[in-house]
Amino acid sequence: MKKYYQLLLGLSAIFVGLLGISSRVRAVTRYVQSATPTIFVHGWGSGSHAEEKMANAARDAGVIKTIVRANVDKKGRVTFNRPIPANAVNPIVEVNLEDNKLSAYRDNYTQGYHHGGEYVKNVVLALEKQHHYKQINLVGHSMGNLEIINYINDNVNDKSLPQVAHLVVIAGHYNGLVGQSETQNAKINPKTGEPEKMDSVYRELLGLRQTFLKNTAVLNIYGDVGDGSHSDEDVPVNSAKSLKYLVSDRAKSYREVEIHGKNAQHSKLHNNSQVNRELIKFLWEESN
Repeated sequence: MKKYYQLLLGLSAIFVGLLGISSRVRAVTRYVQSATPTIFVHGWGSGSHAEEKMANAARDAGVIKTIVRANVDKKGRVTFNRPIPANAVNPIVEVNLEDNKLSAYRDNYTQGYHHGGEYVKNVVLALEKQHHYKQINLVGHSMGNLEIINYINDNVNDKSLPQVAHLVVIAGHYNGLVGQSETQNAKINPKTGEPEKMDSVYRELLGLRQTFLKNTAVLNIYGDVGDGSHSDEDVPVNSAKSLKYLVSDRAKSYREVEIHGKNAQHSKLHNNSQVNRELIKFLWEESN
C-alpha cells in the first residue's frame, strides 16, 4: 500500500510539472507573432542606452529576439548596427539621436520638436528600405514623445508611411515642464484632459483633435514621486495627462497609467519594472 501511495505521489508530481510546462508555453504563445517593428525614441540629453532595459525586458519575456540600433546623426542620416532579419518577430529598434538636445532650437523648442519629428521620420523611411512595413509601434520617453507626436502631426496625411498601430507615451511633457510658470500648475478638465492654460508647444498640436489616427491605440504612462509636487520631478502630472484632450476622442483606445513612488522619478521611468510590464502587455499581448 505504501508503494502504491508513493506511485500516486510520483504521478501527481509529474502531472503538476506538465501543467507548469503547459502554463509556460501558454505564457510564451500568448504574444502577438508579428513583423511590426517597435521604435523607441529617448529623451533630452540621453541616448539608446535609456531604451535598453525596456527592450531587454521584452526579450527576457520571450516576446522578441531581434533588437537593432538606429543611429541618427545631426544631419538626419540613419545607420543601423545591423539589418533586421526578414523573418524577425516583433523586432525592436533603439533610436540613438546624436542631436539629443535639439541644440539649435534651445530658444524655440516649439519648432525644435518639429525638427525632431523629422529624425523620427528618417528612421521610419530607413526601415522601409529594409522591409516594407504596413504598420509600426512607437514608444517615447520625455522629449522623445514630443518628437514622435510632431512626426504624427506633421505627416498625418502621408498615406505612403506605415500606420501607427500602438503609441506608448512615457513621461510626456505636452503642456510644459516643472519650472515653466505659465503652465506647470495648469488645471485640466478631469473628463476631457483639456488644460486651462496652454503653452506654445501644446497649441501647435491642437489640430490632432481632428486628425489623430483612428486606428492607433494609445498608452500614456506618467509618474508622481509623491513629494507634493504632483510630478515626476520634471513633468507635471497634468502636463502628461493633457495628451488626452489631443487624441482620446479619435484614438482606437486611450489608457492612462500613473506610477507612484521614488521609482516614478522622471529618469527612472524607463528603468521601471511596472512600466515594462505595462508596455509588454499593451504592445504584444494578443488581446491588443
